[in-house]
Amino acid sequence: MKYLILILFLAAFGSILAGFFIDSIYSQKCIGFGVMGLFFIVFPLFSYYRWKDKNVQDYMLTKENLDKMRKREGDKRK
Repeated sequence: MKYLILILFLAAFGSILAGFFIDSIYSQKCIGFGVMGLFFIVFPLFSYYRWKDKNVQDYMLTKENLDKMRKREGDKRK
């Protein structure tokens, strides 16, 4: 999965660069497809890859997590 994301990122970034440096009638489309590829394919795959084994409750500001943070802050001051 990691290598697929890397290959898709390089392809999208290469398409954007090709659109800037190659002077043709399709240069605007290359830039557009590169940007769309980044935002609609690469970024969601990257987000899924990074969050798939994480517990969302660990990152939410619940009462229990706030109490843990306050306890840690109190321990650091001593």
